Amino acid sequence: MFLKVIGGLVSFVLIAFVAGFALPSQVHVERSLLISAPPTKIFPLISDLNQWDAWSPWAEMDPDAEMTISGTGVGQTMQWHSEDPQVGDGSQEIIALESPNYVSSHLDFGDQGMADAMLKLAPQDEGTLVSWTLDSDMRAGVPTLMQPISTYFGFMMDSMIGTEYEKGLSNLKALAES
Repeated sequence: MFLKVIGGLVSFVLIAFVAGFALPSQVHVERSLLISAPPTKIFPLISDLNQWDAWSPWAEMDPDAEMTISGTGVGQTMQWHSEDPQVGDGSQEIIALESPNYVSSHLDFGDQGMADAMLKLAPQDEGTLVSWTLDSDMRAGVPTLMQPISTYFGFMMDSMIGTEYEKGLSNLKALAES
């Protein structure tokens, strides 16, 4: 009986592992918030990585994280190191921007993967609709044996990252409206 239970558990884990290779690996997270300020007031806060400390939810998580920012405009980079596992280590580079419409960046989390993020500003009668998106291939840059686990992790990205995006957008709203 004991061997049947162990055999069943091993079979289940093996099937779940193999199934992870067949699951979709693309993840898209998006959150939006209406801010009562014009795009020209919001754009400087999102297009310069030096300004992100004032509203980024990850800066709140670990105010002691080591940050290095270099450059300006397209090509500006931020590298960070944090002992907090929620913040971790990584880098962000601005890869495209168009004032005052959008900022696009590439994120590299080392062995945790990569992603592309965008902040879009859309003028509205009442202010600006700010949309923050993240797109990632959960298998990109991940060792082959870890890809199924990473793919399952992708199912949690919307709730995890989305919650942080909501905090960041609320912080940005408070800053832009003050």
